This record gives sequence, structure tokens and C-alpha cells, in this order.
Amino acid sequence: MCLLLCLLLQSPAQDSTAAPKRPVRVYILAGQSNMQGTGFVKADPKRNEGKGSLEYLAKNPATAQRFAPLLAKADGPEPTWKVRDDVWIHYLDRKGRLTAGFGAGPDRIGPELGFGQIIGDQSTEPVLLIKLAWGGKSLAKDFRPPSAGGETGPFYREIIDKTKAVLKDMGTEFPELAGRSHTLAGFGWHQGWNDRVNQAFNDEYQKNLACLIRDIRKDLAVKDLPFIIAETGMTGPKETHPRALSLMKAQAAVATYPEFKGTVAFVPTRDFWRDKELSPTDQGYHWNTNAETYYLIGEAMGKAMLGLEGKR
Repeated sequence: MCLLLCLLLQSPAQDSTAAPKRPVRVYILAGQSNMQGTGFVKADPKRNEGKGSLEYLAKNPATAQRFAPLLAKADGPEPTWKVRDDVWIHYLDRKGRLTAGFGAGPDRIGPELGFGQIIGDQSTEPVLLIKLAWGGKSLAKDFRPPSAGGETGPFYREIIDKTKAVLKDMGTEFPELAGRSHTLAGFGWHQGWNDRVNQAFNDEYQKNLACLIRDIRKDLAVKDLPFIIAETGMTGPKETHPRALSLMKAQAAVATYPEFKGTVAFVPTRDFWRDKELSPTDQGYHWNTNAETYYLIGEAMGKAMLGLEGKR
């Protein structure tokens, strides 16, 4: 009788001291088509012998050390890709645990894959990526932030509204995360082509990008939200066009503003360019659809994010 009574008294005490669930670390990845991502997943022999695809990178001895760990099964006609059990992604009408295939289509990748690997490997909490990207959108018009003056861009509002909606319904969208709180931990930006090809948009890019950072922080109510700017570096180190150079210079300059010290980082990307001979296509504005490029951009963004978090 005494033993039974002791057990009954101990059980509630043990339950009441159970550790609370860790909050979910949430990162927003936003931009236009190169944040969507057009890196090929499957190797198509008809596309330059499959070079530049994720499958080719994972199986090629020269790059396998970095990319083979992404594979769950390499044998057979259709390789399968590992699915992370600690990183989730919500990308407009698609969602799930992070794996290859969350690019512009289920056969493509963008920066989210490399970013999620870096952040997931270092986080002790669950990670949620909210990806908000649409092709052919400018900062001057489509993403125009309120404090830049003029009409606020509809896709700026989409970023704010969709982020709030996903966070509000996080437990419904992802039942595995139900009952957890969340921390909005960072924002990644990869955009610029539509401003790069328009002189008027180009001229005001630096001002608009600084306004974007301030307004995102204000409207999402996170003071000094870590913000990563990934360079619009397609066409690589040999780029000479004045508008392209001007826009990339503007992106780098914003990260040096005293008000953004320690909370905004610029990520150079031009070295991630791969020539068309090493890529599935020659779509220069889409980084030649090279999966290695998109993965490396995501990795670099993830490392820069961790660097900012370490300073906070």
C-alpha cells in the first residue's frame, strides 16, 4: 500500500516538471526568380551530359564529398534525396520537411536547400523556412516598401501578410510543430534582376533596399531582425555592364550603414557563377540553372546568418 501511494504521488510531480518544447526558429527567404531557384535536380544527359544538376554533383567524384550526403539512395534510375527531420519549409502552395525539390518547381532547387542544411546543422531547435518568391518582380515597384514613398508594392504586402498567416497557423500547417512557440530569427533576400535592367529602378535601389529592411522589421515587429543580402551576381566575376555593377555596389553599400552594423550582412555571389559548359542551360539571368550555384548561395547565406546571430 505504501509503495503504491508513493508511486501515485511521484507521477504527477514528474509530469509537471517535464521540459517545455523548444520554440521554432523561423527564417524568411524572399526575392524573385533566383530565390525561387531554377537549379536542376535530375541529371538529364541531353542537357550538357547532366552537368550542373544536383544528381550529377552528388555522383561526380570531384563534387561528391559536398553533395553526396544529400542523397538517401543513389542507385537506380531515380535517386532519392534525404528529408530532414528538423527543418520544415513553407513555400506558397507547397510545404513539408526540407529536401531537394523546393525550387521554382518540384524538379528544381533554390538557395533554400543550402541555407536549410547550414542552419539545421547548427540549430538545437526546430527550423521553419518561409519562402516567399515570385519571378519577374522589382524592388522599385512590386516589392516597394512603404517608407520609400509612392505606392506600396503588392508583393511587399504579400511578404508581410503571408508570413503572419503561416506563423498564426503554424500548428495547423505543420502538425509536428503544434504546441510550440516561435522566434522570427532572420530574413534572407536574393533579388535584383528587374531593377538591374531598368536605369530608373537601378538609381533608387540602394534607398529602396534600406527602406525594405527598416519596414520589414517594423511590420513584423522584430527590432534588428538579422537580414542577409545575397548579391545579384549572375554572369559572374567578368561582369562589366554599368547597371549591373551599380546595383551590386548598392547592395553591398546598404550592409555598411552604421544603423545596420552587426544586423545586416552582404553575401558576395559572383564566384558561384558556373559557365554554360558546366551547366544545364545558358540562361545567364538564372545562373545557367546550375544547382551548384544555388546551393552555394544558400550555404553562404546560412553562414552569414549564423555570423549575425553570433553577434547578437
